[in-house]
Amino acid sequence: MTVDRSDWASHGWPAVHLLELSIAQARFPTNAAYPFNLRVFQETARVPLRAPVTFFAGENGSGKSTLLRALAHRCSIHIWENGQRTCARPNPFAERLYECIDLRWQDGTVPGSFFAAEIFRNFAELYDMWARSDPGILAYLGGEPLTEKSHGQCNMSFFETRFRVPGLYLLDEPECALSPRRQVELLRILSEAAGRGDAQFVVATHSPILLSLPGSRILSFDVCPVSEITYRDTDSFRLHKRFFEDMKNEP
Repeated sequence: MTVDRSDWASHGWPAVHLLELSIAQARFPTNAAYPFNLRVFQETARVPLRAPVTFFAGENGSGKSTLLRALAHRCSIHIWENGQRTCARPNPFAERLYECIDLRWQDGTVPGSFFAAEIFRNFAELYDMWARSDPGILAYLGGEPLTEKSHGQCNMSFFETRFRVPGLYLLDEPECALSPRRQVELLRILSEAAGRGDAQFVVATHSPILLSLPGSRILSFDVCPVSEITYRDTDSFRLHKRFFEDMKNEP
């Protein structure tokens, strides 16, 4: 499978709906509790989103998924979760980062969708339940019940169909459950959807395959403030490159 690696910038950027988000530290309700105690949020004033596809890259716990969830709340994009998340020590500040985010749009708000691999099963079960009373709904995501597919097949059915609709898409580690071949397929889907000029993606990922998308921008959460880096400077690329180079020396 091949991906069109043409340079979008040389032909002019396709439309970008959301241009920038800013973090207002002055509105933080506390600096001592998560997520407001994360240095990356205390020291990052603005996060530019000037490409059709912007990747959030960084180590586990760096804050990229947290900011993505906050962005979804700030954009009034529903997160399909089955009930409330619980923990041993409830944190009243855990989901309040969105209150301290301001957005700059190109031409006003647009419809959007949030995907997180860890909770997508909740949406799939609801979707199949709705289809029992209205089987026509199944045509929207491939024509078959999602829960009868493997985890990876279920996710791909969503990507292949939903991204045909114009809007803003927030994806949290979409590579989870996908084989390398399927990740390349998702890379193609992202390239085609963004290239239409009516879909924008903000993606938190560890996948060196997805991060290679031509024309995308990569923001590192491993530095403060959040800063743009090149593909070859990401840990995902460097670690995989080193791993395969070491494998060459194996008997």
